[in-house]
Amino acid sequence: MRSFIDRLVAARIGRTTNFYREGARAGLRRDRLAAYLDARWDAGILLVGEAPGYRGARVSGIPFTSERQLTGSGPAEATATIVQRTLETLGLGGDVLLWNVVPTHPGTERSNRTPTRREVAAGRVFADELARGRRVVAVGRVAHAALGGTYVRHPSHGGAAGFAAALDALILR
Repeated sequence: MRSFIDRLVAARIGRTTNFYREGARAGLRRDRLAAYLDARWDAGILLVGEAPGYRGARVSGIPFTSERQLTGSGPAEATATIVQRTLETLGLGGDVLLWNVVPTHPGTERSNRTPTRREVAAGRVFADELARGRRVVAVGRVAHAALGGTYVRHPSHGGAAGFAAALDALILR
């Protein structure tokens, strides 16, 4: 696990921000990610999104998770809220490992942008490593184009119901 985190910290992925290396809370984000990956290492499903959100993993350090979900304060993120609520409703909490095809943040402290093809290719090596031995479910078109596998609609921009229904249908198969 430490090797994975060390490689992630050292990664330079295009013009993205590596919040596991940069910023006053980088150490906290690394520690949180390490604890999260340890706790979910045996998860059978890898749910992979596009990239961390500026109000989500860029702050919390954990994919599809906002600081507010971890501590009760700080920013909340809509996608993180929908994903976490859906997983809890479906009873999948500990059975799913959450990740992003680009594990570092494309955008600024106050905005997101779509990662470039090169950034996706550079970040994909981490997703590929986590995918070994797991069922991969791509959340959204960017993740699906990069990884293939099973596709579910991204929950943002009115997609919450479609995301939940697709994930529920996949679990029942």
